[in-house]
Amino acid sequence: MSMRKESFLAHVRERGEYRTLDEADRAARVVLALLGAHLVGTVRAELAARLPEAYALILLNPLQAAEPLTPERFVRATAAWIEGSTEKTAPWDIGAVLSTTAAAAGDVLTREVLLQLPPGYELLFGRPQPT
Repeated sequence: MSMRKESFLAHVRERGEYRTLDEADRAARVVLALLGAHLVGTVRAELAARLPEAYALILLNPLQAAEPLTPERFVRATAAWIEGSTEKTAPWDIGAVLSTTAAAAGDVLTREVLLQLPPGYELLFGRPQPT
């Protein structure tokens, strides 16, 4: 069952402390477009199925990544794409979107998503590494 767009955005706005839903929406679009470029196959399809349709489409038709971005480069790319964002604030934007995405996905699917990503993304999802 996918999350409704209003509910998804409300969570992103709250976690990111955005002033407006538009700001939350812009962050969600950028982060999910970048994330989608890293995911393949059933994992991407299952994650999309749990997101509101507008964001599912972004995840399924992502920006094509020539190579997987390290977490650091993911942060830089996000900063470049979100107006007014910097490399200091981008992890905040990413965390707001990815923690909301992880909540929608559930633990099992989130672990499968992380397996497709380079090491270190756990922190961007707001999940500390297991020691």
